[in-house]
Amino acid sequence: MTTLEGVRVVELAGLAPGPFGCMVLADLGADVVRVDRPGGNGVPPGPLDRNRRTVTLDLKTPEGVADLLRLAARADVLVEGFRPGVADRLGFGPATCLRANPRLVYARMTGWGQDGPLAARAGHDIDYIALAGALDPLGRAGERPHAPLNLLGDFAGGGLLLAVGVLAALLERARSGRGQVVDAAMVDGSALLTSFLHGMLAAGAWPGARGENLLDGGAPFYDTYETADGRFMAVGALEPAFYRALLDGLGLDAGNLPQQDDRSGWPALRAAFAARFASRTRDEWTAVFAGRDACVAPVLSPLEAPAHPHHRARGTFVDVDGLTQPAPAPRFGRTPAREPRPPTAVASVSEILAGWPQPPAAAADHHG
Repeated sequence: MTTLEGVRVVELAGLAPGPFGCMVLADLGADVVRVDRPGGNGVPPGPLDRNRRTVTLDLKTPEGVADLLRLAARADVLVEGFRPGVADRLGFGPATCLRANPRLVYARMTGWGQDGPLAARAGHDIDYIALAGALDPLGRAGERPHAPLNLLGDFAGGGLLLAVGVLAALLERARSGRGQVVDAAMVDGSALLTSFLHGMLAAGAWPGARGENLLDGGAPFYDTYETADGRFMAVGALEPAFYRALLDGLGLDAGNLPQQDDRSGWPALRAAFAARFASRTRDEWTAVFAGRDACVAPVLSPLEAPAHPHHRARGTFVDVDGLTQPAPAPRFGRTPAREPRPPTAVASVSEILAGWPQPPAAAADHHG
C-alpha cells in the first residue's frame, strides 16, 4: 500500500511543471493516466514520464473529447496546462467535467493564472520569476540577474505547488464529498517561494543590492570557491561554531582576520578564503572537511551526484530502465513509494475504465 493508493489521475500531456507535479503524485502511488496528443509533444522520454500509463487521444475531435470525459467521470483528479479558456472551448473545461463527476479535483497549471491582465499571455519560467520578484536577487554583485535554470518557476513554484494543491483538495473532499478547481500559477508559486526574503526585507536583514547580502553570495562564509583543479567547494558557515570549524579546516587564524560580522572586512575575508581553497583540489578539500561540522561541501555535477556515498547509502538516485534519476521523495515509514517504472502505453480508454469503477458520487447519481 502506498500513500495515494487508489487515487486516479488524468493528466493532459504538457511540458515541465504539469508532468513534474503528476510525477510526484504517481511516485506517491496515484494511478496516473497521461493523455498524449497524436504525434507526441516532441520531448524525449525521461524521469518526468515515469509511473504512468499513457493513451493517445485527439482532443480536437468529438471522439477524443468524449473519451476524455469518460475518463474524467471516473477519475479523482484531472490536470491540464492549457491557456485559460482553451479547455472550455474544446469541450472539457471544469464546468463540464464537474457536472459529469462532482467529486473531481480539476487542477489547472498555468504561468499567469486563470485571471488577471496577463492570464492569456505567453511566458516561460524566467518571466514568471521575474514578475514575482524571485529573479532580481539572484546573481553576483554588479552583474545582471541570473536565472537558476527553470527550477524556481516550473518545478518548485509550478509543479510542486500543483501537487500540494491537489493533495489539499483531495483532503478537503474527504470531508465535503465535493471536488473543486485548483488554480496553480507559476507566478503565484514563485512569489510564495520568496516569503522568507520578504521577512528579511521587513526586518532590515537584507540591506544590500544583488550579491551583497548574507545568503546571495555577498557573505564570504556563504559562497562557492574555486579549487586548484578548477572545481568548486560550497561554504555555508553562518553560525559561529561552523565558522570556527571553517577557519580551522582552512588553517586560518581568526586573530589575523576581520570579524565575521564586520561587512567592511568581507572583501579581505573572501580573498583569504579564495587563496586557501585555490591551493588544493576539490577532493582534497572534501577530505579535509569530512570530519568537521563546518557546513562545507563539494559542488557536484548532476552526473557526479548519484555516486556520492551519502546518496548511495540512502538510495537518493535510482536506475529506471537504464536511466539514472532522482528517487521518489519524501519517504514514508509505513507506506513507502514503489520503485519507479517507465511509462507504458495503453491501447484504449476502455482498457483503463475496466479497472476504474464508478466513484461514489457518480454511482449514486447514476442509480438515482
